[in-house]
Amino acid sequence: MQLKKMHQEKQLDTLVDKGLGSKYDRIKLEEMVQVGLLCTQFFPGHRTKMSEVVRMLEGDGLAKRWEASQHTKESHKFKVPNFSFSRCHSESLT
Repeated sequence: MQLKKMHQEKQLDTLVDKGLGSKYDRIKLEEMVQVGLLCTQFFPGHRTKMSEVVRMLEGDGLAKRWEASQHTKESHKFKVPNFSFSRCHSESLT
């Protein structure tokens, strides 16, 4: 299962070493997953800079950055690149 899907379905506990049982900080786990997802966004320009990652890992700015990324995703959700295979294919045949 992909991390993004695990996060959406609130199944992050499957990432934790079973030897820990329930002895881990669920909030920290959620935060680390959010940082990871911010670093691996589809559009390179939307990915988090390492300086921001350091600040987020220190507890500064993650909530704001995560919220902003959720709005960005929605605005790009239905955009499809303007690309026509038939045009490219026909040009290569001439």
